[in-house]
This record gives sequence, C-alpha cells and structure tokens, in this order.
Amino acid sequence: MQTSTLVTVAEYFDLLQKSDIKLEYHAGEVVAMAGAQPAHNRICSNLIYLLEGCLRSGACLVLNSDQLIKIEGCQKYVFPDLVIVCKNPVYEKAPNGLDALENPEIIVEVLSDSTESYDRLEKFDCYKTIPSFREYVLVSSKKKKVEVIKKLSEAEWLSHTYNEKDTAIQIGECAIDLSEIYHKVVFA
Repeated sequence: MQTSTLVTVAEYFDLLQKSDIKLEYHAGEVVAMAGAQPAHNRICSNLIYLLEGCLRSGACLVLNSDQLIKIEGCQKYVFPDLVIVCKNPVYEKAPNGLDALENPEIIVEVLSDSTESYDRLEKFDCYKTIPSFREYVLVSSKKKKVEVIKKLSEAEWLSHTYNEKDTAIQIGECAIDLSEIYHKVVFA
C-alpha cells in the first residue's frame, strides 16, 4: 500500500524555492513536472512569438510556462504552457517563492500523450473555477490541430476545432496562421 504525505501551501513554496525543477501543488500533493519533447517546445516558442506580436501594443501580457497560476477553487498551483492576461495582473505574493497569477484570461496547453487526458478533463474543470478565465486553447503536438474553447456563460462553453484544412485560427483578439504555429515543427 502506497501512502503519501500531504504538504501545506507554505511547505510547497519552500520546496518550490529550493527545487531545480517545476513543481505543481495539487490539494496537498506536490507533483514534479517532466520536461517536454522538441515539437512541444517549438510550438510554445512559435505561439509566444505570434501572440506577443499581435498583442504587443495593447494592454495584454503573454506569459510563458514559468508563470505559476493559482486555482483556488481546486487548491492547485500549476504551470500552464502559456497564459494571456489583459486586465491588470493580480498576483498572490509568495513570502518565499514565485508569485502566482490569480486572473488568467486565456490559457494555452500544448498536448502530449502523457498530459492530454488531464489537460482536457480535470485541469479544464479546475480552470473553469477561475472567474477571469474565458478561453482555453488546446494545441496538438502530433498533428496540425488546435481546439479553441470559449466561455459563453458560467455553464456553457463553445468549442471550435481547427485542422490542416484551416489557414487561420482565432485566439482571443488574434488571428494567427495555423501554419505559423507549426513552423519548423517536426512531428514524431
């Protein structure tokens, strides 16, 4: 029988400060984050470049996978692949660690075999508890496919899937060429 020791949020931030790897907090459990495959990393780099170019002159900020997000409704702290916040960012100040963004608006996750189910189900359900969260973007790292899920109301979300037949996709206010998201990406 395997037992696990739960940690407090304060203990998590102590561990996070001392760690050389990313650690997430899941309601008392500390979860180490694995590294990513080259296709995943390339897609993230392309998206940051494209979204930053689109949003550079406005109020929105594009934040990379080093930005910790607080999900109070699920007692979690997570590192999404990409986050956009357009209103004044609100951070939970950590006494000894990373400040956690509390008001993400658009969250992007690049899917892998090991994370896809979690990203689509449990993580999405938790993200929905964040009042400012309004758009979820799931990007395949196996083929040209992007799913954009937009909040219509508290209980209703609209999903649009883009694939290789589409030339452009819409993320927030940005129209982006699908081919540019996958520029120099080699599928495994």
